[in-house]
Amino acid sequence: MAHRPAGPAPRAGTGPAGTEPGAGPRVPPLLGTAAAYAWRLLVVGAVVYAVFSLLGRFHEIAVAVFLGLVATALLRPVTDLLARRLPRALAVAITLIGSMIVVLGTLALIGEVVAGERATLQREFGAGLGRIERWLEEPPFRLNPDTLTDVRSRIGQFLSSHRSTLISTALSGAGRLVQVLTVLALALFCSVFFLYSGDRQWSWFCGRLSARLRSRVVLAGRAGWRTFTGYTRGIVLVAATNAVLVGIALYALGVPLAVPLALLEFFAAFVPLIGSPIALAVAAVVALATKGPVIAAVVVALIVIIGQIEGHLLHPLVMSWAVRLHPVVVALTVIGGAIAAGVVGAVVAVPLVSVIWAAHLALRRPGEPGRETGPEGRA
Repeated sequence: MAHRPAGPAPRAGTGPAGTEPGAGPRVPPLLGTAAAYAWRLLVVGAVVYAVFSLLGRFHEIAVAVFLGLVATALLRPVTDLLARRLPRALAVAITLIGSMIVVLGTLALIGEVVAGERATLQREFGAGLGRIERWLEEPPFRLNPDTLTDVRSRIGQFLSSHRSTLISTALSGAGRLVQVLTVLALALFCSVFFLYSGDRQWSWFCGRLSARLRSRVVLAGRAGWRTFTGYTRGIVLVAATNAVLVGIALYALGVPLAVPLALLEFFAAFVPLIGSPIALAVAAVVALATKGPVIAAVVVALIVIIGQIEGHLLHPLVMSWAVRLHPVVVALTVIGGAIAAGVVGAVVAVPLVSVIWAAHLALRRPGEPGRETGPEGRA
């Protein structure tokens, strides 16, 4: 009779490797955790892509609502101040009409300045281009004068041969102007109701939610609106300060179009990190064409100085309490927004990410006290 070798007998119902019958190989815990996070990230990515696709299809509406919220953040304190002595509707009307008069008056002043300096600008630009050509012909560049003449002739040939394309581009620009005016009208319409009854609209929306979800939405909305109003007012203050500094410096240097270039600096400052350098680069080109390389070099130095003032003084003092994002995150956000939606995306990206981050922090600290106001309430 054969003897069975000594050793523990295999348990009933187990396979050769000690696994359950029909079970696959055991998954390491680290791989299981990574897989669990991976499919959740895929779902979140799909939702984000769907949201951005929807906003891209209706981007005019999204931009109009964003501009309406910006106007509400800026004008709400004035409206609340007037509403203490006047009916709410009259306070909203006075605030909006007054702000429109200020904006249109500023644009009319800019147009008048440009029209008044047109003849001088044409003369100075012509003389400046001649100086630049002579400068390029001298050491150390020593460019051939025939090369510069050939470049001018090629530019003229290009413009003449593509005249129909330029005309069609101008016509499409007219259509784009209609779209811009439509967006502005819708933004004005939204801001009227946001200023008049924004808190009631937010209360109505929250009232449609369940009790548990309502408290979290109110908390996140309060934190997000506080961050959005802080960012909006802060960036306007930073942009106005930059524009004043640029306007004074360009006027002192005798650079033409100082007021329009200062206005360009104001709007460019709404794109963090890269807007101001681009606007000042335009000012440097104007200075080079009209005043020569020395004044242009001074304007380039001005780019560095204003960049240091903005980065190390204005932003820490004005924006740090409202936007708590690392400069690297801000830079990546601006570039990502520009890639996704052009200039509008670059402007909207930072406040959007700031609001989301503020809401996230508020939901992580649900017990933190806050003011009982909705997103359109006082901040």
